[in-house]
Amino acid sequence: MLNKKTLSFIVAATLSSFAFTFSSSAENQTYDTSRLVSIGGSLTEIVYALGEEDRLIARDSTSIEPEAALNLPDVGYIRRLSAEGVLSVNPTAIIALEGSGPKEAVDVLEDASVPFITVPETYDAEGIVMKIRKTGDALGVPEKADALIAQVKADISAARFESEKSGAKDMRVLFVLSTKGGRIMASGSGTAADGIIKLAGALNVINEFQGYKQLSDEAIIKAAHDAILMIDRGGDHSAVNEELFGYPSIAATPAGAQKNIVRMNGLYLLGFGPRTANAIRDLSKSLSGIKARM
Repeated sequence: MLNKKTLSFIVAATLSSFAFTFSSSAENQTYDTSRLVSIGGSLTEIVYALGEEDRLIARDSTSIEPEAALNLPDVGYIRRLSAEGVLSVNPTAIIALEGSGPKEAVDVLEDASVPFITVPETYDAEGIVMKIRKTGDALGVPEKADALIAQVKADISAARFESEKSGAKDMRVLFVLSTKGGRIMASGSGTAADGIIKLAGALNVINEFQGYKQLSDEAIIKAAHDAILMIDRGGDHSAVNEELFGYPSIAATPAGAQKNIVRMNGLYLLGFGPRTANAIRDLSKSLSGIKARM
């Protein structure tokens, strides 16, 4: 008969072997997601859209939709995660958007015994499909993912068709990320802002660089944009608009002269999740309204 010490050793060795097999298995493996932490607002929305929200035990601070997600513990901002904070809720799996950070925290999480599932992100319709597919596979619900993908693809196709027929087509848009320090930081190519502008049928006037950069006054005037697009960060925007249109470089553009600006919720506009088709429609409608006044 085995004594308690020997039995404990065998059990520990068995569990260790299982953990190794689990973490080094094939890409299409499903995980124990009974206690899931979601990092990235669009991923959290996808989990809810799949009807698998009962698995969620925590989320990051960008996961603010649907409203029920706010009842979950917040483990921090997607770009400023603490490995200890994420692991403190005792997850069985973590699903995170590519680009979560900092790298040091992600390295610790990836080395932990808890599976860390990274979901790639591209700012187009195909990227949304990829997110849903990856999430559905990780949760072991590929059939639900198939149904959601079919719905999302149909919605986005319809929204794009509508935007191509609307007054938003070929509208010249400048996405302004911030005006900190009196400098305009705008979106170039390869960003969520660039992607949603294109899906709405409009033109991103800045394409000389990728990512977000500060623009010179000369670059702003040269852009000659018809409208400014910004994230609605809440609060009283009348003063913010007045300040923005008070910049000489902005005032010298068609958008500045007509005070044409569109503000939308950040996650809704730039999240590239299940609600993106509606975001395309709303942005297209707003830009069409501007064009009708011009």
